[in-house]
Amino acid sequence: MTDPNVPPPERPEVHHHTTINNTERRSAGGGFLGILIGGLVIVVIVIAVWLFANGGGMNPTKSTDVDIDVDLPRPELPDGPKMPDLPTPPPIEPPSVPQPQPAPAG
Repeated sequence: MTDPNVPPPERPEVHHHTTINNTERRSAGGGFLGILIGGLVIVVIVIAVWLFANGGGMNPTKSTDVDIDVDLPRPELPDGPKMPDLPTPPPIEPPSVPQPQPAPAG
């Protein structure tokens, strides 16, 4: 057992070294994304100019009144075979419903 009144023995000083390697971060796809968004913006602008400048949009500048009369001959089919006459069914009486009667006295 050790004496509590005695100071602890000298310990050697320990040095810890930590090495941190920072790698470069690559930006993948940033250029492609910019080209894609820019292309979409240009397409939207071209469609807007075409719709509002050439009359394809809300206020068309050209007259669209068209009067067309089309007369086409109707095709005529040849006569098909004639169906035989159906036989006349025999007369059938409608079903009868029994009349209610009082219960037998018993």
